[in-house]
Amino acid sequence: QVQLVESGGGSVQAGESLTLSCAASRRTFRSYSMAWFRQAPGKEREFIAAVTTSWSGSSTIHADSVKGRFAISRDNAKNTVYLQMNSLKPEDTAVYYCAVSDKSYGPKLEAEYDYWGQGIQVSVSS
Repeated sequence: QVQLVESGGGSVQAGESLTLSCAASRRTFRSYSMAWFRQAPGKEREFIAAVTTSWSGSSTIHADSVKGRFAISRDNAKNTVYLQMNSLKPEDTAVYYCAVSDKSYGPKLEAEYDYWGQGIQVSVSS
């Protein structure tokens, strides 16, 4: 079992920045891919970004909708994954979830993630 706790959400204006954090309980954190997904009201949950395992070089993958604005990173010493969000837009408003996968390559599909955080609200006003 892995516990994930997200933090850093909130309400900002368009153009501002936020950094989300997700702390994982598992000590073998570096052996898992980590990802961020989001779900806007009335929409399906969508993939935002993933970072592969340390053994795979901690490579990052970002959805086209956030490429160049958002950046995922991991700190294995702190068992934490981050999502730096810059130039936020109203359409970024959603509940953001972090997730853990035992796949090494940073999957984009929800079904390939085994554990999920409780979600954290990000609201961006124009």
